[in-house]
Amino acid sequence: MDIYHGWCNLKAGVSDTAFAEAFANYMGDLKARGKVESYRLTRRKLGLGPAHLGEFHFMIEVKDLAQLDEAFKLVSARGEPIETAHHGVNSLVQDVTFALYRDFPDPQRIRGEEKF
Repeated sequence: MDIYHGWCNLKAGVSDTAFAEAFANYMGDLKARGKVESYRLTRRKLGLGPAHLGEFHFMIEVKDLAQLDEAFKLVSARGEPIETAHHGVNSLVQDVTFALYRDFPDPQRIRGEEKF
């Protein structure tokens, strides 16, 4: 699995529960279309965490980069009905940072033949 991470803060005046609902709506739509495998939204607790990362953290799991690319193609087309769901999240957040990680070790990893 590849895991697309994002951290963000909410824009001033945005309700935390409105954001959570919009995020679930958007990700649920992508999942129903087979563009993502799963997703999770978390919130910083007790103010613990690096200052440069946002209060909210989301993780989007995809099978591979091909599936992630298909999700990006769908969203970047900016067509309905996904555009409304995307805008419903994007318009609420600021200070967004992204990262892409993978499960490790890779399932195809051959052990014992590495050169050091």
